[in-house]
Amino acid sequence: MRSPLDLRWNHGVRRGSSASEPPIQVHAYDDRTVILRQSKSTNFEAPFIYLLFGADRAILLDTGATADPAVFPLRQTVDGLIADWLKHHPRDGYELVVAHTHGHGDHVAADGQFADRPNTTVVARDPEAVRAFFGFDDARWPDQEVPFDLGGRALTAIGAPGHHAAGVVFHDPTTGFLLTGDTVYPGRIYVADFTELVATLNRLVAFTTAHEVTWVMGCHIEMTDRPYRDYPIGSTYQPHERPLPMTVAQLTALRDAAVRLEGRRGAHRFADFIVFYEPAGLAKMLFLARGYRARVFGR
Repeated sequence: MRSPLDLRWNHGVRRGSSASEPPIQVHAYDDRTVILRQSKSTNFEAPFIYLLFGADRAILLDTGATADPAVFPLRQTVDGLIADWLKHHPRDGYELVVAHTHGHGDHVAADGQFADRPNTTVVARDPEAVRAFFGFDDARWPDQEVPFDLGGRALTAIGAPGHHAAGVVFHDPTTGFLLTGDTVYPGRIYVADFTELVATLNRLVAFTTAHEVTWVMGCHIEMTDRPYRDYPIGSTYQPHERPLPMTVAQLTALRDAAVRLEGRRGAHRFADFIVFYEPAGLAKMLFLARGYRARVFGR
């Protein structure tokens, strides 16, 4: 199946070049789904952010890696997108929910830009606040799926710890997207709790057998278009990125790999991702050295 997202994302500017790119790249997937990417010129993490419109409210999933609106004008961009949408779908008191796939700094930095926005709820980043807002039962977390209705567009929120204690994956039946944050994406899958990660991946694979999932959509691209190869951490120029969308088969492959690894430390390379769990010794030194070289020399 050919991805409808075969487009060239902004991927940074070569050091010494006079070229530039906007701080945010905006792609309207359809009339009610917008994918944004923070530029690598503002932060090397270059996370993807998702804006989904329903009849009653919209949800913004993540706020990127930079707080300063002068550098990263996320609020201005989102306000413009919502205003444009309301021109074609007028209604009063339209709400915005600012939520997160998880609470790491490169996904929550611009929360403050929305603090004083009218008709807006900013969900806190801690696990207790996330569970309370979406209606997860503390006694059943994370083995629970809960609906979150935007108005004619009912998402499913799925508990997804393992990378982060407050991790949540969202399924959108309108697009078929499984929005996986940093739990599944073409890059380094940083594991905080291996047992929790395996349980989450099992949960997601089981979900795909009962629901239509067109694409698995994460929040970063760290793999090159060559299998097994990633960019060094800190890279601000990634000219040969692989596509963002992943398949259910790749999600299943990640689950199978995590099960086989049984919590073994190291940076375990696979064609489409790397399972990264507390590497030590030479492996850790090489990882850090590659990152230092990328930050200092731009390669």
